Amino acid sequence: MDEPARNPIDIPHTQLSASALRGVLESFVLRDGTDYGRVEFSLEQKVQHVLRQLERGEAKIVFDPRDNSVDIVVVRK
Repeated sequence: MDEPARNPIDIPHTQLSASALRGVLESFVLRDGTDYGRVEFSLEQKVQHVLRQLERGEAKIVFDPRDNSVDIVVVRK
């Protein structure tokens, strides 16, 4: 019997505790392949950049129930 398709779920960043949000942000910015170009930024600066994108609605947190993963994606308007 096949499982029904489960679509990713948007998670408002405001619904996460401060520590959970920090964990999601740090996990995202520490991933291999995250490239900020020529300028080097500290972990804190990277976290703040992504947090501001979430606050401005330019990015969102998404939970994928198929593989129990969390990601931050760009919002296409």
